[in-house]
Amino acid sequence: MMMHHYTTNNEDAERLSHYSAYPKIAHQPQPHHAHHAIRNNAADHNNQVAAASRDDEETVATAANTLADWRGNTVPEKEAKALRHVFDDLQDHFGYQRVDPRVRFNSTNLARLGNSGTWFGDLDFTYDIKGDHCNLAYIGMDVCVDLTPKLVHKHGQPMLKGYGESWVYVYLRQLTLDKVKSYVKTGTGWDVSDEGTVFDPNRNLVAIEAKMHDTGAQPRPSVWVANDKNASAQDMSFSRIGTVQDVSTHPSQQRIHRGVGIFAVSMEVEGNHNVMPTPGRGYEANLCFTLVSLRTWGITDCVAPIVHAPSKWY
Repeated sequence: MMMHHYTTNNEDAERLSHYSAYPKIAHQPQPHHAHHAIRNNAADHNNQVAAASRDDEETVATAANTLADWRGNTVPEKEAKALRHVFDDLQDHFGYQRVDPRVRFNSTNLARLGNSGTWFGDLDFTYDIKGDHCNLAYIGMDVCVDLTPKLVHKHGQPMLKGYGESWVYVYLRQLTLDKVKSYVKTGTGWDVSDEGTVFDPNRNLVAIEAKMHDTGAQPRPSVWVANDKNASAQDMSFSRIGTVQDVSTHPSQQRIHRGVGIFAVSMEVEGNHNVMPTPGRGYEANLCFTLVSLRTWGITDCVAPIVHAPSKWY
């Protein structure tokens, strides 16, 4: 489900992307009238509650859903709860914090890319927050984000086109990625391929290409730095220092940043252009991660960056 956000300008605001930065197709913008849908729903709240008394429990829950503010975004209350859970409290992300995050990956309807045999769709997620099931379009993972400069050709052109603007390398543990894949399998039925990943056996890390929004159509991903990286989990707080694109231009920040990356995730399946592929028929899904926000504890020197495109990707 596409979210609608009304943002304000302040230092604590988090500008959220509405969908993944799918690498091969531009999503169509919402019609103008859609931006008034949430306001209209709030105005009709009393009528909805009256109607709900004659309907089932699901309708009651929907009708009683009020709006809340989260970092300048006006969203349904349960969505705000999930945003605080994932972005502010850094709960139920994949990695060191929890062996089995309390989140379900939901099945997605695939759409065909033009007349090709490529099918794609955005994933969404349901978090179990103390028994309250809240949907959200994002997951968090323990990662290292590589903002180091990359090699250039002898003619002065970058070897990794668009690096730091439309995409970055993200490094994570093989176990973390395997856990994400297992959740995809459980929630959607799809097996996930290893396409687009590079494994470093020396450090037991996997490198993936994370997409980033870099045009005015969608907000760029933001970087938030821990105010006190030695603080306890309950007292941890972060301050926004800019977008990934801006931060990566400062020499002092052109390093590898360790923290929690928050991503939108889409799925791509190569199949027959006449028939939508389904799980369990020999197809595998490729995952595309879009970096939405980064909560960083600081810089690490324990991970060697990739400086050029690995030859195995070609």
